[in-house]
Amino acid sequence: MKSLLAIAMVAVAVATVARADDSPTAAADDLVPRYFLAMVHAPEVHAELELSEAQIADLENVFQSVDSTWFQSRLLPADQQNKIIDQTELPVRKWFADNTSAKQQQRLKQLECYSQGVRMLLTDEMATQLDIDRGQQTKLIALAKTCRDLEQRLQKAVAAKQPTDDLTEKLQKAVAAEREGYKLVLKPQQIQKLGQVLGEPFDTGKLKRTYPMAPEFVAVEHWLNSPPLQIRELKGKVVLVHFYAFQCHNCHANFAHYQRWHRELRDKGVVVVGIQTPETSRERDPKAVRAAAVDRQLEFPILVDLGSQNWRAWGNTMWPTVYVVDKQGYIRHWWQGELNWQGATGDKTIEDLVEQLLQEG
Repeated sequence: MKSLLAIAMVAVAVATVARADDSPTAAADDLVPRYFLAMVHAPEVHAELELSEAQIADLENVFQSVDSTWFQSRLLPADQQNKIIDQTELPVRKWFADNTSAKQQQRLKQLECYSQGVRMLLTDEMATQLDIDRGQQTKLIALAKTCRDLEQRLQKAVAAKQPTDDLTEKLQKAVAAEREGYKLVLKPQQIQKLGQVLGEPFDTGKLKRTYPMAPEFVAVEHWLNSPPLQIRELKGKVVLVHFYAFQCHNCHANFAHYQRWHRELRDKGVVVVGIQTPETSRERDPKAVRAAAVDRQLEFPILVDLGSQNWRAWGNTMWPTVYVVDKQGYIRHWWQGELNWQGATGDKTIEDLVEQLLQEG
């Protein structure tokens, strides 16, 4: 299971529900997690819905048109992110409406509810189905707001490098209270109806692939150590994409790992691609980029991103950052900063994941 902070970074979607302005749930929209897009990217969900290979291939065409916007939205504040996600997921929802059976659509809605957890009860749709009254809605919203407020306080404390033990304990208790609180708020007949609405249990916490397709490399004038590459042409291989700047000292700390991965893993089906995006004026000189690569003995393919087009396409925010892309072209993990910063084992985390991905079909 992902941590609360990691979950908060991930950009995911939920149904856009028509709400009356005076409904208690109208003010709770941002409390409902947007997990729809993440969920429908998972092969386990495709299998649960019994999608055919042709359906999956067609669905992936839709992903290609929306995933870049979805991925970049992770950088925005939650309220802005939610608005973009609600719009971004519309073509995907339309695809399911147009290309799947009523039975598949019903099961998809059930899976989406499971992904939202107890906060599915904050939607007007669920309130209508279970006949949840205003008083009950207000109590459920209060439980959710307590969790959200503590999450925000914890994030600020982490960013300010302040003690977090007390906030973490409070958040854990609030999460547990929200998870169990609906049993005290809903009537027994409502809880029974909820089980009927949800259908067969499904654990969305075990989904392995919940991130977007990797953005395609934007064409540039200069590549080093390789002809120009494209993500779609690398399908069938695990791709390790890392952003760096050759004068960045934190990047230097990762170079040995990148080079080792290139030398030791390429025969197993792993491709390491460096994207040199400049931070300083010297890093905007392609000759200097080449000279630095030779000096550092960087032998893997390098995209020279002088105009930062690829930086923007990936929504990247810092040097260095490493992205792990699976054999189907989906992002599965990313790591920001030095891999071994203050005892971190980012290199081991990535290597273990790569071994898993190499075993996937």
